[in-house]
Amino acid sequence: MECLSSILSPTAVKFSYPMLATMAASAATVPSFSLKSMASGQRRTATSKHSAKPTKTLSATTATNPVSSTTSTSTATSLPPKKVLVPIGLGTEEMEAVIIVDVLRRAGADVTVASVEPQLQIEASCGTKLVADTSISACSDQIFDLVALPGGMPGSVRLRDCAALQKITSKQAEERRLYGAICAAPAVTLLPWGLLRRRQTTCHPAFMHKLPTFWAVKSNIQVSEGLTTSRGPGTSYVFALCLVEQLFGESVAKGIGESLLVCLDDDNSRKEEFNKVEWSFDHIPRVLIPVANGSEEIEVVTIVDILRRAKVDVVVASVEKSVQILASQGTKIIADKLIGVAAELTYDLIILPGGTAGAERLNKSRILKNLLKEQELAGRIYGAVCSSPGILHRQGLLKGKKATAHPSIVSKLTNEVVNGTKVVIDGKVITSRGLSTVTDFALVIVSKLFGHARARSVAGGLVYEYPRS
Repeated sequence: MECLSSILSPTAVKFSYPMLATMAASAATVPSFSLKSMASGQRRTATSKHSAKPTKTLSATTATNPVSSTTSTSTATSLPPKKVLVPIGLGTEEMEAVIIVDVLRRAGADVTVASVEPQLQIEASCGTKLVADTSISACSDQIFDLVALPGGMPGSVRLRDCAALQKITSKQAEERRLYGAICAAPAVTLLPWGLLRRRQTTCHPAFMHKLPTFWAVKSNIQVSEGLTTSRGPGTSYVFALCLVEQLFGESVAKGIGESLLVCLDDDNSRKEEFNKVEWSFDHIPRVLIPVANGSEEIEVVTIVDILRRAKVDVVVASVEKSVQILASQGTKIIADKLIGVAAELTYDLIILPGGTAGAERLNKSRILKNLLKEQELAGRIYGAVCSSPGILHRQGLLKGKKATAHPSIVSKLTNEVVNGTKVVIDGKVITSRGLSTVTDFALVIVSKLFGHARARSVAGGLVYEYPRS
């Protein structure tokens, strides 16, 4: 599998259904456990021996609250939804936080995003402004089925220094409910709290030296006695899907993965390019990303995060009356400015994120329509992902161009559609299928703007494998 399998070797879990089993192609030892034993409080002992052989199938056959194996967003009415806490703070890694929240909400979980700061709004590690649902203090007396900590710096330090969060997470571990952490959070947050004791753990490569040597595992996903850990933004999808399988079962995780385009055919290439031209500038490239209520948060945040890591000047502009938008899976994002103010500048590249409702609202913006038309007439670069290539199509901006889009709308494009690839470039137009393929989309833009070495460097920080050439 091309999309995420490349970033998941070695890994620590052999999953019980083909999609994640393919991604988890090489497994290390995992202590035997089941969700049934977790629920009953049965004690489990972590193995102390590392092995290159898979010894455990992660299967949630005893999980309650099953949902549809497609893109279900609600749980069975006869059972209460699984409750999940995702804490955020100043410097939290936005890709990790948003992907975890988005994927779990798609699975039917009742996800609470809680700020460990005095205010609900936080600025994430690459500058995205997020608004939490509530403060961490309001969560102190609640019981969660899962507590999932995103990483990032100094976000992991802010989480570590929050006494209320430490109490909640410690209680979670003591009562044998699920908890997890990704990136810097296992080493920076959980380790000082004593919550990694006798558990095999992984984290971002930059923090592996902080983990106890005997229990540190260089894998992209590790499950040990109810604790799930992972490495970074590039492994966030498999981390979130692993949590979904433990909460809801394998069929739900499989369906969610497919809806996110994680499960793609082996022959899907990263990109195809036609009518090749150079994208080079004698200045820092400026990129506009317009957003609206209903925009897909995974796509917005991933593109912004990766481009800013590459030192691109990114402007996020709201087409709504407010700079705050409510994204498709309930994430609240604060744009940098309103579209009217943003339109006063010229952009080297305009990228439209997807999300069905968001794309419709972007399409209705007269200011954005004018900006896109000016972009084409001036011979500057523009692109779209997911459902938003439909906007370019309706505005005549794909005429004579090869493109791709989300499978649900690709048949509506009358221009030449390129199937079997994640990203399509035709001259100065770039499109993608959206969702999990947007990581490659953003890295391809970095490669076009700055060269392949820069894209490889950014991918390395994400813990996302990118081709050498």
